[in-house]
Amino acid sequence: MTTSERLSKATGGPATLHTGTVVAACFAVCLAQIGLAMPATLNGVFQSEFHPVGSQLTWISDCSLLPITVLELTFGVLGDLFGRKRLLITGAGLLAIGEAISGTAGTVHVLWAGQIVAGIGCAALFPTSLAMLVSGPRTAAQRARMIALWAGILSTGNFLAPLLGGLTATYGNWRWAFAVVVVLALGDALLSKVTAQESRSLAERSLDPAGQITIGIGLCALLFAVIQGASEGWDSPVVIGAFIVAAVFIALFIVVELRVRNPLLQLTLFRNRAFAVASAVTVVGMFAFLGTAFSTSLRMGPVQHQSSMRTAFAFLLLSGLTIFLMPLTSWLMARFEARWVLGLGFALMALGDLLAGRMPISDTTLPSLIVPLGLVGVGFSFAVSSVTETVVGTVPHHLAGMASATTSMLRDLGFTLGPAVIGAIAAARSAAAFTSGLASSSLPPDVRTAATKLVTEAGSPLAVEEQPPGSVPGRAASIAVDALGHGYAVGYWTCAVAALACCVVTVFALGRARSHDEPEPAGTTEPGRAGTTT
Repeated sequence: MTTSERLSKATGGPATLHTGTVVAACFAVCLAQIGLAMPATLNGVFQSEFHPVGSQLTWISDCSLLPITVLELTFGVLGDLFGRKRLLITGAGLLAIGEAISGTAGTVHVLWAGQIVAGIGCAALFPTSLAMLVSGPRTAAQRARMIALWAGILSTGNFLAPLLGGLTATYGNWRWAFAVVVVLALGDALLSKVTAQESRSLAERSLDPAGQITIGIGLCALLFAVIQGASEGWDSPVVIGAFIVAAVFIALFIVVELRVRNPLLQLTLFRNRAFAVASAVTVVGMFAFLGTAFSTSLRMGPVQHQSSMRTAFAFLLLSGLTIFLMPLTSWLMARFEARWVLGLGFALMALGDLLAGRMPISDTTLPSLIVPLGLVGVGFSFAVSSVTETVVGTVPHHLAGMASATTSMLRDLGFTLGPAVIGAIAAARSAAAFTSGLASSSLPPDVRTAATKLVTEAGSPLAVEEQPPGSVPGRAASIAVDALGHGYAVGYWTCAVAALACCVVTVFALGRARSHDEPEPAGTTEPGRAGTTT
């Protein structure tokens, strides 16, 4: 066996990364992001089609995000053990099935079911595609280029999703958007089968059912509590119980991972300050980004009733710039410490969100979005590549699969919390503003009573805003619009605070990331202890 072959086996990937593998991995991550992001761009259509109440609209997005967040670590292990190529094929197949169910949904509950299946497919595609690009005997510079490419293609999918949703909803039927993704997913499965190289890790890894069960229950309970807290009340016994279950099972996950021989997640990696800080700001920073996108989607769709094509323009500013900024991002990452690139990205995001929160709800012009959302988009472009490179680049090469799954899980945990938390905050603040505005208005008592009843039942002034103008509660629609504008402004400002906190923590706590430039020979790392050589 040649030296190159030995290094390839030790580090989890082929010594030479073929163009076909790069194309297959990039297609997979782009497709996964299209499937993940598209429902959020159709919130206005779903509101009109299914008339969701309370947190049901938020759950449409989070039904796909939840399995992605919970299962990515497990798919990282499965790829290392059984080969990443077959995971690309399987993930694409599951995505096709889930989108087919979603596209034929007649109720919001069937749509949820389809998004859960699609989310499982995406959970396989995200970490697997990244691991295929960065595993193997790669230098730090080579891995940085692959990570920048992967992040750029991911963000391109984030832009193509609203474009696809906007075109189909405006000029046809929103169900066609899901049909297009089904066709793309089947094509991706075929492409991966024909062109992708096999990739796996021979580092000692094994399934960790106890770890998967505990983290799965813990994260599901946490997200359920956050989402339902807005509609049922934070003092609801169900919500409080869910928070308790989340705390208990996440603590159990930590205990399990510290004791098991081959853990799902090497908790000792968090002893590396760069890895720990980058992991924390990944969650909070991605929360800020998708919270911004979620606020924009609901503000332009259900509240302002703008077309899906106009919403696609907003998402172009948020996500479509990343692919064009790739050369600049790579140049910055090669010449400056990660904390400065990350800090700059988060600072731009914070500034953009502060400006977005100042936009009046009556302003429906597209030029007013360019500066605030453009700043968030540029900041996200710098942040997502830099933080991924920091998390993946500071672990030994043979743990590339675990690191890829970890950074994907952290990113998608932040993505999942974004709609949940911002949706809860916006609903609560807009409901409070509506109650205050209604009390000080000159509307007759019957209008106030009818409008108050609707908001109480639905949990948001959206229920009043979409009533016919001639109806009794519809006479309070203008108050509802102003209240919703206030609620989503608070959502933007919350995202700004989160991004600014990430900027401060990154600049002052990240320090210099340690890189593993040289591949480690097989057997030099003690199982269960990352980075410890014998």
